[in-house]
Amino acid sequence: MGKIQKGIVCSVDNCDNSAIRSKSKKSIDSDILSISSDANKAYLCKTHYKDWKKATKDSRKNERARY
Repeated sequence: MGKIQKGIVCSVDNCDNSAIRSKSKKSIDSDILSISSDANKAYLCKTHYKDWKKATKDSRKNERARY
């Protein structure tokens, strides 16, 4: 049973929603979201995950095109 199934909260400052996704801290740019923890993983709720996806859409598309 993972941390998300156990009910961990979102890692973004001032957010108390339950997390639905975990991402590495490197992949989340600090300009987009302000992460409150010092761990290697960041946990995102549905709204913050959607914001992250929209903000990084072009860079993720370019990264996939390299292969």
